[in-house]
Amino acid sequence: MADRISKNSRSSLMSRVKQRDTAPEMTVRSLLHSVGYRFRLKAPKLPGRPDIIFLGRKKVIFVHGCFWHGHHCKRGKLPTSNEAFWNHKISANRTRDARRLEELQLLGWSALTIWECETKTTEKLTSTLANFLEQK
Repeated sequence: MADRISKNSRSSLMSRVKQRDTAPEMTVRSLLHSVGYRFRLKAPKLPGRPDIIFLGRKKVIFVHGCFWHGHHCKRGKLPTSNEAFWNHKISANRTRDARRLEELQLLGWSALTIWECETKTTEKLTSTLANFLEQK
């Protein structure tokens, strides 16, 4: 199936996709702050540049978009046009994510990945975050 908009329009549209301060990321940060956790943002020296960093606890949180990182939910569904490109792109993202998690673990850091779809249920998200941050 062909794209409904021109290549230039698609490029312009995709260039406006935010890489930081996304709605799911802001939801997680707001929730953490409201229950008393303090954190840092963006540590460029850590593998994968985690979204949220707890230096004293040596814990990091990644907030991933379901589409871009290949989550197995309805938001992670790949487009039917240009399938080869998208399969390769999302597969490469998943491989890179797994490699970064391994690198963090080797450095002694614990990591948690929060998916975009998980930010819709506040109670469950709060529990997940608290369990991760309070475990030794």
